[in-house]
Amino acid sequence: MHYIFNKGQKGKPIFLLLHGTGSDERGLLPFANILDDSYGVLSVRGNVQENGMNRYFKRLSFGQYDLEDLNYRGQELLDFLQEISKSEGFDLKDLIPVGFSNGANIAIHLLLREDVDFKRSILFAPLYPLDLTDNSKDMSNLKVFLSVGDNDPMVTQEDNEYVEQIFASRGAKVTTVHVNGHEITTDAVEKAKTWLLNH
Repeated sequence: MHYIFNKGQKGKPIFLLLHGTGSDERGLLPFANILDDSYGVLSVRGNVQENGMNRYFKRLSFGQYDLEDLNYRGQELLDFLQEISKSEGFDLKDLIPVGFSNGANIAIHLLLREDVDFKRSILFAPLYPLDLTDNSKDMSNLKVFLSVGDNDPMVTQEDNEYVEQIFASRGAKVTTVHVNGHEITTDAVEKAKTWLLNH
């Protein structure tokens, strides 16, 4: 997989940066620097192409995920994370997924896995319209920062509330801020920075 890795200061967590559709491993680096430039960075490019745009998994249409590919790509990403954690000498628990849009969605997929134990995550413009009645993972050790758009043309208010409930109903501590559209705003990043300091 294509990626950028910087271990950061000794003993500090590592941001797992997961970009939005059409971006690459460089896309979220400026935001990581704002959040905390002493943290490490592992920024991974999506391995799927959609009309020449990088993504983390296929979709059948907007809001309709290819579940087989989602599961395959999720396992592929986790395998990569496990391999690089061993080669670079860090613990997977030290990763903080930071995702935007499609990157936030694959982050949710990882967070829902029983074999993943991340403690914090920052998600901008997430969407996860899947039936999760069979998933009862205990997320009481997880803290999540969500940035959702009140007028997001791609994600409805119901979709935003559903993502909140995915985490809250499993015991996670959820902090939500509201922006206008499908975007990462400076204000939301600054609030995420404050949230990190307090968690």
